[in-house]
Amino acid sequence: MKTFKIIAAGVSGLIVAGSVMISCTKNVQEATALKDDFSNNAIVQLYVATVNASRNYVYVDAQALNGSSLSSGSVFPGTGYGFNVGTGFRGFTVRDTLSTTTQVPLTFAQNFQGGKSYTVFTYDTITNPKQKTVETLIDVPTDTTARIRFGYFTYSPNDVPAVDIFSVKRKANIFSNVMLTDVTDFVPIASGITDTLFVRLAGSGVNLQNFRPATPTVPAGFVDISAIITPTIRRSYTLVFRGGFRASATNNATVRTLSVFINR
Repeated sequence: MKTFKIIAAGVSGLIVAGSVMISCTKNVQEATALKDDFSNNAIVQLYVATVNASRNYVYVDAQALNGSSLSSGSVFPGTGYGFNVGTGFRGFTVRDTLSTTTQVPLTFAQNFQGGKSYTVFTYDTITNPKQKTVETLIDVPTDTTARIRFGYFTYSPNDVPAVDIFSVKRKANIFSNVMLTDVTDFVPIASGITDTLFVRLAGSGVNLQNFRPATPTVPAGFVDISAIITPTIRRSYTLVFRGGFRASATNNATVRTLSVFINR
């Protein structure tokens, strides 16, 4: 029901206002039921770390969720917070909708608990897609800090080493000796301060690099793999290392990338 409030001076103004309110009163039926109890729902985000993924859509219990397609490096929903799913086992499918695609559909079932948040990471290659689902343990700080965690989802047909994440502002690692497909817990990070994060082979103290082909203005060479972040107070972020681990001057088809997305 809509109610129009009119402030008028004098008795005659109040009479007119009353007439307007009576004539404008309507019975409006809600088209969509308002949902304010999420105790029987879980909140889910999906991050696409699958190498060379494109035109991907997410289906839960055969229902398509995203309105625009996802590719490598995409997060859904992109604004943080996530989408609602019912509790218990839910059937997921992540697939390329092009009829001639070579991407194998990724289908799995996941058990969700009400009132909890989760992140689904897809990874590996489009011919052998995999997924890892982790609980997103949001801890809203009471001070002025933010929170960040790290997920390691590069691809290589061979074993890959553990990595560290180095903070320029701290002049120290914020994550150390993280193994492939690991997702760390959230840790505090200063808010309102721009920081550059580098990925390093564990214990090496040396930044990993990508090979950069020559352009008309920039010569070919190697550049550090990094991410720049200016955290907002009390927000939570996930840092992801993805792409082809063996990127080099002769094998650079899938560049390694360090990127950040918002969980809350």
